[in-house]
Amino acid sequence: MNAAGFPLLSLVTFLPLVGGAVIMSVRGDEQTVASNARWTALWTSLIVLALSLILWVRFDQADPGFQFVEDVSWLPQWGISYKMGVDGISVLFVLLSTVLTPICILASWESITTRVREFMLSFLILETMMVGMFAALDFVVFYMFFEGVLIPMYLIIGVWGGPRRVYAAVKFFLFTLAGSVLMLLALLAMWYQTGTTDITVLLHTAFPETMQTWLFLAFFASFAVKVPMWPVHTWLPDAHVEAPTAGSVILAGVLLKMGAYGFLRFSVPMLPLASAQLAPFMYTLSVVAVVYTSMVALAQTDMKKLIAYSSVAHMGVVTIGIFTVNVQGISGALLQMLSHGVVSAALFLCVGVIYDRIHTREIARYGGLADRMPAYAFTFMLFTMASVGLPGTSGFVGEFLVLVGAFKVNFWLALLGSLGMILGAAYMLYLYRRIIFGRITRDDLKAILDLSPREIAVFAPLIVLTLWMGIYPSSFTGFFDAAVGAMVDHHQAALAATTKLAGMLH
Repeated sequence: MNAAGFPLLSLVTFLPLVGGAVIMSVRGDEQTVASNARWTALWTSLIVLALSLILWVRFDQADPGFQFVEDVSWLPQWGISYKMGVDGISVLFVLLSTVLTPICILASWESITTRVREFMLSFLILETMMVGMFAALDFVVFYMFFEGVLIPMYLIIGVWGGPRRVYAAVKFFLFTLAGSVLMLLALLAMWYQTGTTDITVLLHTAFPETMQTWLFLAFFASFAVKVPMWPVHTWLPDAHVEAPTAGSVILAGVLLKMGAYGFLRFSVPMLPLASAQLAPFMYTLSVVAVVYTSMVALAQTDMKKLIAYSSVAHMGVVTIGIFTVNVQGISGALLQMLSHGVVSAALFLCVGVIYDRIHTREIARYGGLADRMPAYAFTFMLFTMASVGLPGTSGFVGEFLVLVGAFKVNFWLALLGSLGMILGAAYMLYLYRRIIFGRITRDDLKAILDLSPREIAVFAPLIVLTLWMGIYPSSFTGFFDAAVGAMVDHHQAALAATTKLAGMLH
């Protein structure tokens, strides 16, 4: 429990399920059920957001450890407990999840017209799984939430998606599930070695060097698919293209961060020797992702697919920063994850706005929207500039810190990583120019309407966050500075101890 003995984290985690139960209990005609489902889901997610803000307000930024800890014995004979808590890293991703959920529900208000109750229920279950995954401090609990995310996301894509939704949903499920089986084996090996699944204990356990390598590869199989890293990224464009707009938002905004969070929570601090030895391998895959998927994005004609490939490139920058294992690199990776969570979500919402009006995502079918939709053009421009990394927006600070961290490791790593910013400017400005500028040539575009009050309410918090992170980044880095510093110190101490031991043996 926290200081007041109140299970705040459990309340934030499981309250969405209460809202889901209320939704399923509603009876009446289809229109009544749909309306009640929308309002119940929205108010539930807003209450969860308000409760999660208490975490933000009461969080002690000087403490590198876990706070708001709840620990209840579950399976004591096997060393398993229900343990929850957040540190400076995870608390921000809990907030990201609770911020994006009501935005997704509001964005789906008019676009989802069939099985509305089931759709809203799926999103509330998804919120529980996301928050629980970031807050779990027992490996078994983490694994249950980590895998539990797949089920509602599979349904969101497979039921409410596009024409090839079943193919995309099955591909998403199989890719992510296959990698996680190896993570389960790694979990069993760690439990066999230590007799516990308590993450706080495992973080300070010195695993044998050979075992670290195998554990790292097992974690990699799961987390690399979730990021996704090249070459296991191919499920992402299909999932984004077929998913409804809200599904794409939560997929890019939160679910892609689960893999990077796994690397930060487990691979780097628990397996420092393997992380150092395999860092060149991770750099290589990350650089290929940055360059290759940026080039692929340039060739896309579908707006969603272009943004999907850009997400792979941006997450490549994140994995570069994580495996530099210095303060600048990891801090930059965390800021980049938060920025990408907001900006990519906003870009998919921008696509959804015009798709709801014209029902096509082909870039060539648009043009001249600045004449009819000036507020939309401004909003799209802001998030385009943030994606490119314009100073003053959230995208700049994270990428700059990652490049500083990469430069401390290797000049060529920093140079190749910086290509992502150059290529990103090329494909994002290409997208923006084709859609916003030029002349309106299609009759259906001549009558298109600008942002509605509901759409303005959807974009407003994302605009605020994008500018806030860009102008005042220390208000975010302050949360994880202590945790990142402790992680880097622990990593360096482990490497130094190994080097000293090797010198004594020789």
